[in-house]
Amino acid sequence: MDKNNIIAAGAKLELLGEGFMFTEGPAPDADGNVYFTDQPNNTIVKWDWATGEFSVFMEDAGRSNGMYFDKSGNLISCADMDNELWSIDINTGEVTVLVDSWDGKLLNGPNDVWVRPDGGMYFTDPLYKRGYWERDPEMQQDGEHVYFLSTDGSSFFRVDEDLVKPNGIIGTPDGRTLYVADIGDDKTYAYDINEDGTLSNRRLFCELGSDGMTMDDRGNVYLTGRGVTVFDKNGEQIAHIPVDKRWTANICFAGPDRDMLFITAMDEVFGIKMNVRGVN
Repeated sequence: MDKNNIIAAGAKLELLGEGFMFTEGPAPDADGNVYFTDQPNNTIVKWDWATGEFSVFMEDAGRSNGMYFDKSGNLISCADMDNELWSIDINTGEVTVLVDSWDGKLLNGPNDVWVRPDGGMYFTDPLYKRGYWERDPEMQQDGEHVYFLSTDGSSFFRVDEDLVKPNGIIGTPDGRTLYVADIGDDKTYAYDINEDGTLSNRRLFCELGSDGMTMDDRGNVYLTGRGVTVFDKNGEQIAHIPVDKRWTANICFAGPDRDMLFITAMDEVFGIKMNVRGVN
């Protein structure tokens, strides 16, 4: 299904790499290479778009999950090992812990993150109990929420406390609209973004939840789970890209022109050429 011809003519889903354990969190750097996580192996892997080769960027990667590059080229990572949000210097590998708790209590486990144009960050904090935790696996917070961290780190607060299990998150390139998938309620919501980081005008975008998310230059929103499902800016489904894996976890646009959809699905990663370009 591709109502608006967003997939390049004749393009088919291509297997780019295999042999991982569970792939997640793809994020393109300024050159279009993709960094993604092999979460059970606790590594961050780099895919070189020009050669198609894979290399290990970081071991002992904090069980990183969702990731996103900030405007300075640092890799922001939801580091689930100790329920932290990290900033990773891409040149040195040095880690700075940005967030490790809320109101004196452990976070559930930051899962996915989006950085708005001014550097402020929104991230989701669902609870997925992990076998590798040394902490009490029960919820320390009073629910599963969405948070905002200001550019300079001086302001950190919740922006939505009324979701079942927030997961995927993405925003528009103008920094005005945020999309959050409530995978626990099989819904995705849109919000207006206010300058101070707060959100307003929450509205139902579509009746489908998602793991990871991305957007293209037409304002279409891409949701994952059972393959990739695409909705236009009005919340109408316009495409579905089937992926022959039990679960499709996350997506981003890759390559120097951001015209390849890069898909993480279980132990493999895929790509497909598009007629549209990514904006995040």
